[in-house]
Amino acid sequence: MKVRFITGLFSTVPAVATAWLLWVFWNAIDDFFSPVYTQILGRRIPGMGFLTAVVIIFIMGTIARNVVGRRILARVESLFEHVPIFRSIYPSVKQLLESFSPQQRNSFKAVVLAEHPRKGEYVFGFVTSELLLEGVVEGKRAMVTVFVPTNNLYLGDVIVVPKEETLPTGLTVEEGIRIILSAGTATPPRLPRERL
Repeated sequence: MKVRFITGLFSTVPAVATAWLLWVFWNAIDDFFSPVYTQILGRRIPGMGFLTAVVIIFIMGTIARNVVGRRILARVESLFEHVPIFRSIYPSVKQLLESFSPQQRNSFKAVVLAEHPRKGEYVFGFVTSELLLEGVVEGKRAMVTVFVPTNNLYLGDVIVVPKEETLPTGLTVEEGIRIILSAGTATPPRLPRERL
């Protein structure tokens, strides 16, 4: 009985939690736009606010895909950059979201293990760029910038380590993200993983 209950619990909770989060997201967006429709139509129509948000996002995506639209959005962004508080937050948020967008799949070049925060402790990280460090005792040294997620995928540390000190995992970026989001439970039993 106990084993069956625990198995049922672990089978049910993820589905219920996902459905609940989607419901909260749906309601938040719907509640934001629904007052407009309530004033126009005289009553609240569930789903109209969410549908409006989807249409706006689709239109923005269509505009951003063509040359004229990109120029218009670039002008709007340049205007936003003159707003004191907005200009300090917007570029960081935009760059962060762009690194996870389908158009920027090359933002994360590889999934590696790096010693962080101390020797003997390894963390999963995503190589984001390579650089040549000058002015060190050894002369020039090949380094890599590694993004190490912390509390969730969008927050983390950026570390610069010697390229030869990172350990390749053989994992795809999608597999690396899955490992982070699953709190490590999706880690394969052996690394580096062989490519088939």
